[in-house]
Amino acid sequence: MAGGTGRTAILMGLFDGAPFLDDQLTSFAHQTVPDWDLTVSDDGSQDTGPRMVTDFARAQNAKGRSVALIAGPGRGVAANFLSLLAGLAEGTAWAALSDQDDVWLPDRLERGQEALSGLPPEVPALFGSATWIVKEDLSNRRQSPRFSRPPGFRNALVQSIAGGNTMLLNRAGVDLARAAAAETLAADCLPVTHDWWLYQLISGAGGQVIRSEQPTVLYRQHGDNLFGTNLGARAALKRLRMVTSGDLAAWTACNARALSVSAHRLTPENRALLDRFTCIRTQNMVSRLCSFRELGIYRQGRAGQAALWLASALGRL
Repeated sequence: MAGGTGRTAILMGLFDGAPFLDDQLTSFAHQTVPDWDLTVSDDGSQDTGPRMVTDFARAQNAKGRSVALIAGPGRGVAANFLSLLAGLAEGTAWAALSDQDDVWLPDRLERGQEALSGLPPEVPALFGSATWIVKEDLSNRRQSPRFSRPPGFRNALVQSIAGGNTMLLNRAGVDLARAAAAETLAADCLPVTHDWWLYQLISGAGGQVIRSEQPTVLYRQHGDNLFGTNLGARAALKRLRMVTSGDLAAWTACNARALSVSAHRLTPENRALLDRFTCIRTQNMVSRLCSFRELGIYRQGRAGQAALWLASALGRL
């Protein structure tokens, strides 16, 4: 087994997740990195999910792993995960985020640690990956879209390129996320999603974001998904509707407000970029398009970039 040193804190948000929870918990036990602990924040489940976690804890505690079930804030997914991040112990070597309904491939943690272990320890770093998109019964594997452009803050402002279910933070990334999550919760200024916020935070602070095109997770699609796959023509049409309806504008505005709480943690260049990005929303169309081009903001893929130009032209960015 390769990878880094130190224990991994797995953070899971739970809400009525019993139908698929056993598969996910079992995939933790099968990880090639054995040194992990799990904290599950339950946001008010009315099913047997919490009891399943308690049963899992008894088996894992006997193997030297800590499995804790705590009460969530009851304010939705983003608040639940930010609370988990804010509650991480000082000195946590690694932190991995997990959904309640997926299945991790056995080397999910190992591959993330391998990718981040060669970086300077003082650099905040985030690993994320592609996924295998599967049906409810885990059949019909299809790989999530491949991204060719590099990760960066100019991309993070308008797009999340990795799901939280694939993310791993190194120690410096944990320190940054823990502090920023605490101040974001205190300001009661939540982002749209925790994983998009992490991408913005780490890249904006001058950290390293690494995305692997090799899947690490079976991303289960079912009727209760909060956010589904972005694969296929239907997803492309949905993105276009987000632009024309103003949903994209609402999301970017929400994220910008949340990120501004921790703007002092960004590099000077990225603080200025965030300010300019926020300001172009109030400009007339010609000035807005000129400013948009100057900022160099981008989405992955030609269709995504075209939708972004359309949003800028319509004042829906």
